[in-house]
Amino acid sequence: MTPEGTRVGVLFVCLGNICRSPLAKVVFEHHVRRAGLAERFRIDSCGTGGWHAGEGADPRSVKVAAERGLRLDHVARMLHHTDFVSFHYLIAMDRSNRTNMVTMGAPAERVHLIRAFDPRMVGKGERELEVPDPYYEGDDGFVKVYEMRDAACGGLLEAIRQEF
Repeated sequence: MTPEGTRVGVLFVCLGNICRSPLAKVVFEHHVRRAGLAERFRIDSCGTGGWHAGEGADPRSVKVAAERGLRLDHVARMLHHTDFVSFHYLIAMDRSNRTNMVTMGAPAERVHLIRAFDPRMVGKGERELEVPDPYYEGDDGFVKVYEMRDAACGGLLEAIRQEF
């Protein structure tokens, strides 16, 4: 899949880059570290909108991560067209983010909905493969989306491992 010595680039993308994608990033990093593959990956997150650029992650995402032993140290950034060259896997949290990436020039075959990698979601429709934005919800919404990402990130790592 990648030349020897090249790190596999995985980019998680949501709307503002303060809730869903930064949490997906640290969850995936956790799976990668646990598999002993940290040196083989380059992992980041960003948003398709820039209104939170430069801000930290939503405190509720930080809390959910911390409760699971994960450290979410994050500064939001906006998606840039150069990301489509730098990252092999462009992982969207929902269909809108996927559409935005493809419209900006991302190769459609490299843009995936995150829950498509969740083994429990095989055969589900695209609407069911979306991770809802918990921004306007309470803490329970953040816990739910964490659980969605945990299963999907494990499946994503397994799919990538099968390629190299």
